[in-house]
This record gives sequence, C-alpha cells and structure tokens, in this order.
Amino acid sequence: MPLARVDLMRGKSAEYRQAVGDVVYRAMVEILNAPQNDRFQVIAEHDESNFIYDPTFFGFNRSKDVIFVQLTLAEGCTLEQKRKFYKRVVDDLHDRLGVRREDVFVTLVGTARYLPNCDCETVQAEGRHGGCRR
Repeated sequence: MPLARVDLMRGKSAEYRQAVGDVVYRAMVEILNAPQNDRFQVIAEHDESNFIYDPTFFGFNRSKDVIFVQLTLAEGCTLEQKRKFYKRVVDDLHDRLGVRREDVFVTLVGTARYLPNCDCETVQAEGRHGGCRR
C-alpha cells in the first residue's frame, strides 16, 4: 500500500491538486505496479514561509510552483521502474498542467515489504494498531 504525499505552495485550485494526485496515482499503477484502487494520498498546501526549498540546488532554476512528491512504498522496485516513475510524473505534470519539469521534486522512501512476527491481517480486520507480536 503506497502512500503518496504531495506538497505545494498554497493557492492552487482543487482541480489542479486533484490532477496532480491523478498523475501520481496513474504512474504508481502503470509503472510501479500498485494495485488498482490502492490510492492513499495526502495533498498539502503550504504558506511560502513554511515551504522551504533552494531554487538553484543542483543547477536547477525552480519557481514558486515547485511540487514535492514523496512516495512511501515497499522495497522491491527496480532502478528502471524508479526512473520511469520519475519521468512519467514529471512529463505528465508538464503535459497536463504546464508544470515546469525543473519544478518537480520526487523522492521515494522504501520500507520493508513484510514486518517479521506481525499479524497484519488481524490488525487490519480488527482495526487495531501496534499488532506486531514480540
């Protein structure tokens, strides 16, 4: 179950934010093989004082339309899949919304696929947290 977090400067329309989420979700399904309907996203807007980035880091010229996309997912994606995911998100945001390619900042955070000694199905079914057995 990947979790996508999208952060951007305050002021974009609900339709714009929805389209960003759609682009990320479609790339997750088509490139990273996430299951259909496995859509868990947090899209957060920030005031300029709380959205800090270097506009020229690594030689890029970022504008105030910069978008951070962070995807937390189980380890196992190949380097090729990751590169295709980055490219798809950047290209689709550019094509659909006119986002400059240099304004998209993507990070992937890998987690262990399975937790040892964890009865995750029971945790899900019973709605409990902390269901890992010692």
